[in-house]
Parts: sequence; C-alpha cells; structure tokens
Amino acid sequence: MSNEWKIYTKTGDQGETSLIGGTRVPKFHERIEAYGTLDELNSFIGLVRDQAIDEQTKILLIEIQDRIFTAESILALDPAHEPLRKLPEIHEEDILRLENAIDLMNETLPPIANFILPGGHPVVSYCHIARTVCRRAERLVIKLSQHSKVNELVIKYLNRLSDYLFVLSRKMTQDFGAEETPWKARV
Repeated sequence: MSNEWKIYTKTGDQGETSLIGGTRVPKFHERIEAYGTLDELNSFIGLVRDQAIDEQTKILLIEIQDRIFTAESILALDPAHEPLRKLPEIHEEDILRLENAIDLMNETLPPIANFILPGGHPVVSYCHIARTVCRRAERLVIKLSQHSKVNELVIKYLNRLSDYLFVLSRKMTQDFGAEETPWKARV
C-alpha cells in the first residue's frame, strides 16, 4: 500500500464538501461559492503573473496569491468551530501594501476622465478578467457576511485588490505600449 496522498477522496460524490471544522455543506453553499470564486481569482492572477511582466510585479502577485489562499482558508472555516490549528490571517499591512502599490503605479499614469473599455493587449485583458472575478468574489463575501461571521479584513482586502488590478491593467497598457480606449456613451 502506498503512502502517497491521493487527490480524490470520494467524499464529495454526493454533492457535499466539508468546511474546516468538519461540517458538511452542499457544494453550492454560499461559503463554498465565496472561497471557490477566490480560487478562480487566484488562477487568473497566476495567468497575469505568467506573462512577460516586470519582476517586481510578479513578486507582488505571488504575495497576493498567498493572501488569496489565506482568505480562502478564513472563509472555509465553519464559524461555529474553532480551528484545530492556527490559520493564517489577513492584516491591515496587507491592505496598505496594495494601497502603496496603487499609489506608486498612479504616479506615472495619466489621469482618467472616462470609464475604460477592457482590452488593448492580452496582459491588460487578463488584469481586467482578474479584476472582475475579484469584484464578484467581493460581492459573494459581502452577501455571506449578511448572515454569517466573516472577517471584515477579507472584504477590505478584496475591495483594495480589485482597485489594484484595475490600476495594474492601466500600468500594463503603458508598459506594453497599448492604447486605452475610453468608453464614450452613445446618446
């Protein structure tokens, strides 16, 4: 018998999964939807990171991916149970790191007066996809928080992360010499 860990457990074959703490819930449970969407976001951020972008941005994106996994573990915890081991946490410093990165990028970006249509370069589009998935994750976490305990720093981090991803899309537009297309409402 092998001592290898198997990826399949067969415990979800009936449409349920376990929260940290052991509580079984349907796979469509709001808590699962919230942290599942964060997992989707993490994959898109990985796609951005895999592009030909500057090393400093890649380093920050790896840190962001770590914080997303942290947020996932926080959301996966059944609020009625104490974890058996200490879970990682989101800190105010993590939010400040995003704000500082936003401010630094904005120093070299032209001001905007209109909404910007996503696109112009694949990297820019990937940033926009990540941004919109982040906004969806934020909405799902806020919805969950209306009736269940949710760490407020997770919501705050996701809010700032979507802002970061928007500004990153603009920086990537600049870095790759792409053109921003402003949205001009048809009247």
